Amino acid sequence: MPEVGPLAGFEQPTREAYASLGKLVPVGNRAGLFLEAPANRDDVEAAGFKIVEQDSLLQMIYADCELPAREIDFVPMAADDSPEMLELATMMKPGPFGTRTHELGTYIGVRREGQLAAMAGERMRVPGYTEVSAVCTHPNHIGHGYATALMVELIGQIRRRDEIPILHVRSSNTHAIGLYRRIGFSDRRHFHFTVIGKSGA
Repeated sequence: MPEVGPLAGFEQPTREAYASLGKLVPVGNRAGLFLEAPANRDDVEAAGFKIVEQDSLLQMIYADCELPAREIDFVPMAADDSPEMLELATMMKPGPFGTRTHELGTYIGVRREGQLAAMAGERMRVPGYTEVSAVCTHPNHIGHGYATALMVELIGQIRRRDEIPILHVRSSNTHAIGLYRRIGFSDRRHFHFTVIGKSGA
């Protein structure tokens, strides 16, 4: 469902796998894939897709360390906040985000002067792990530590469930990677994140 998120996957990126995915993705929509290597353009195009974007992605995992003290007056995000969340995500591009992405997990935000100043939430989950995602701050409110404080809050909630926080960040985003390392994340592995779209996407 594109309104929840475009992430997709298959066991191996074969021509047959792309063809099977093509049956699930309607014309005008996109799919995001975590791959071991850059996508094969011939296989992608044979299934009726085009490559929209490819980038190197770093997966980071949280170490069991003492969280920095961060207190903030955050608010829970819900369906009524979806238009503002989507607007902020579209502006700051923290990763795939749709009108119902907030349903995947806990999302929290900071409001200042009637505006959504920052947000962060949970997206992918596998047994024992939860991904921290959509971490972003409005340009009018950068420099106050809102994103860090929201991340610290989410990390605490995830750890209290006896789960391990993970996250994904573009390898070129050295500023964000430095912040995540200071909070307690360490590098785990690199992926190639590929967005493919059907004609009209």
